[in-house]
Amino acid sequence: MKLSRTFFALPAAGAAVLLMAGAPALAASTGSAMADLQPVPLNDAPGSGSAMFEVDGTMVDFTLAYQGLLADAPHAAHIHFGADARNACPTAEDDADGDGFISTSDGAPSYGGIAVSLTTEGDTSPDSGLAIDRFGVGDDVSYSRAGIEVDQATADAIMAGQAVVVVHGVDHNSNGEYDEGDRGASDLDPSLPGEATDPALCGVVQASQMGGVPSGGVETGEASMGGQNLLLAATGGAAIVGGALILARRRTATDN
Repeated sequence: MKLSRTFFALPAAGAAVLLMAGAPALAASTGSAMADLQPVPLNDAPGSGSAMFEVDGTMVDFTLAYQGLLADAPHAAHIHFGADARNACPTAEDDADGDGFISTSDGAPSYGGIAVSLTTEGDTSPDSGLAIDRFGVGDDVSYSRAGIEVDQATADAIMAGQAVVVVHGVDHNSNGEYDEGDRGASDLDPSLPGEATDPALCGVVQASQMGGVPSGGVETGEASMGGQNLLLAATGGAAIVGGALILARRRTATDN
């Protein structure tokens, strides 16, 4: 069975504390994130890719790109997330039935269910998880969409490193088409060959250090003036206040 397209003035010490306490914090679920997509173990798809996200509240823009998968065939792609999942890509140990393949169901304990269908157009809900006429087709694919509405849990998962991107479709027997072969029927839809729905590429979404400019702030190439930079800012502010106090005391002494 071959499927086609149709199918981010106080003492110096007191000033430092105030500077640190008053530093703006990143807004929740806002910023940039990306996933590095690599072959799923056992399935050994000869491909790679990336997924990039911009999150603003519950609105998401994405760009998905991948290369090396089965040519002239559709590749369903999703953001997966599950509150009880490991929030990770599957390993060979996830082959629950020992058949030598990782099916979508085998991978579910690691990456969870479908949260967003990364379709090229139209609906992006889990209901479109197998809408193979609205996913990328071929071995060199790149497409973007803007203004995708997701729920708050999914937006939070993307920015918290808990969401997983999976691209499906593996030509296990290398015959140039999706067929049942040794793999058999799909565990998701028995009318489809397992090759069409098995996970090919996977990557955990990680928030970018460039993402998330604080409200009213200026992007400087660092994430929200965190850690060492915040300490340097506080120390520098304290030094300025301390210097001003010393200068004031000298002027008072001179006036007297």
